[in-house]
Amino acid sequence: MRNIPEVQKETVKTSIFPREEVLKNKESAAERRSMLERATILSNLYHNKVKIVFEDRDGSKMVDTTIWATTEAAIMLKGGVVIPIHRIHSINLI
Repeated sequence: MRNIPEVQKETVKTSIFPREEVLKNKESAAERRSMLERATILSNLYHNKVKIVFEDRDGSKMVDTTIWATTEAAIMLKGGVVIPIHRIHSINLI
């Protein structure tokens, strides 16, 4: 994955997320939603981890974690960490 720095989920708490969508078309956004829902189920049932590539104000980052919940607007990780869905580039099941 293109030299994207990996961060610990605890550091995501301090990220500032712009309001703009990172994906360019509706098909990509629909695929992202589907992957998030699948990853959430696998995380909760089997404790599977995922690699999430997201973009905050400082640029793209990657976190290796489990997803506890997915809402309409964001995903929740352990420890109250939240990432807005519109700032997620990709989700890769591990």
